[in-house]
Amino acid sequence: MSTTLAVAPLTTQDAEALVTAARRAADAAGVPVSVTVLDAGGHLLAFRRDDRAVLISGETSTRKAYTALQLNAPTADLVDLVKPEGPFHSLPTALDKPLLFIAGGVPVHRDGRLIGAIGVGGGAPEQDHGFAATAVEELS
Repeated sequence: MSTTLAVAPLTTQDAEALVTAARRAADAAGVPVSVTVLDAGGHLLAFRRDDRAVLISGETSTRKAYTALQLNAPTADLVDLVKPEGPFHSLPTALDKPLLFIAGGVPVHRDGRLIGAIGVGGGAPEQDHGFAATAVEELS
């Protein structure tokens, strides 16, 4: 008989810590961003948009988080897979889901289990990925 250990879910306190860490990293780089945090079920736990961030960054941060959550991978790692020559080139249009294959979404794990995701939008894709990854590292 095996025992299954429960893993604590991503809390609103965790989500706020992720938002704060990502925004701190973005502020240090002088980049206005939006940050979205989703729980393991894809439900919104936290969202913040810098007053100076482009409006679409709210949508892109949410879609990046959703994509990272659904595929359990950083969106930065998925970009080449959906290019015309990539093995999943039809995935963005095959599903009626808000997927976005641009760097800036990072899954959040606890004890090896997926518990949520963070998405950052507003900077260059590499910047957004860095801000999200920094936030996840700080939460660990």
